[in-house]
Amino acid sequence: MAYLLPSEFVTKMVDAGESKLYMSTRDTLIRAYMAGAILALAAAFAVTIAVQTGSPLIGAILFPVGFSMLYLMGFDLLTGVFVLTPLAWLDKRPGVTVKGILRNWGLVFIGNFAGALTVAVMMAIIFTYGFSVEPNEVGKKLAGIGVSRTLGYEKFGAAGMLTLFIRGMLCNWMVSMGVVGAMISTTVSGKVIAMWMPIMLFFAMAFEHSVVNMFLFPTAMMMGGDFSIMDYLIWNEIPTALGNLVGGLAFTGLTLYSTHIKTAPKRAL
Repeated sequence: MAYLLPSEFVTKMVDAGESKLYMSTRDTLIRAYMAGAILALAAAFAVTIAVQTGSPLIGAILFPVGFSMLYLMGFDLLTGVFVLTPLAWLDKRPGVTVKGILRNWGLVFIGNFAGALTVAVMMAIIFTYGFSVEPNEVGKKLAGIGVSRTLGYEKFGAAGMLTLFIRGMLCNWMVSMGVVGAMISTTVSGKVIAMWMPIMLFFAMAFEHSVVNMFLFPTAMMMGGDFSIMDYLIWNEIPTALGNLVGGLAFTGLTLYSTHIKTAPKRAL
């Protein structure tokens, strides 16, 4: 069958989480680096399309091409390992520890950031002809995004921080649905369709994705965005990552695991 039952694909989720924890440091970093780089390029593509067409929706419709590519290549995003690796611990898989999970998250964060930053520098060069002219229209748009999604939250104080955190939660609810969606099907077309829908939704709704932001904000700073590294970390990256963790694990990982692996006793008729 081209479709797996929930009890089958949730078992695949646990298996995937366990395998990532036993992966070598080298492989973890390589796969994370490439995931960050491909997603960054997709973000640059989506913003470019939005500027060229004047329609952010068209950019959002096309953005999932990056997620589909990186997933089909077996690369890893921080948002994905946030959801999958804790399930191996909950399932009491041999040798799986909280320390091992945190180590995996740290390595994937480093790899994703390095990949996204590499593409940020490359795109900044393209937008400015090697920093020899003012940023083009896309570069200016990215600079504006950087300011609005750091200082734009800061001006609202605690309410802005709450909004940022909730946007991070909703983002990884959708992104992790894309990760899981790919496990539902055994065909490439089925995987892509299942990934495309929730990824398009998160991007169109301007939810906050920690890895996408690893590209957006360094690029915005290079394009002249008037905010600091601390603004980026405090008023975006850190709360976004925490929201991604809570949202993906609570809404996708734990719900699917609790009802399809650790099911409640069936009620007698």
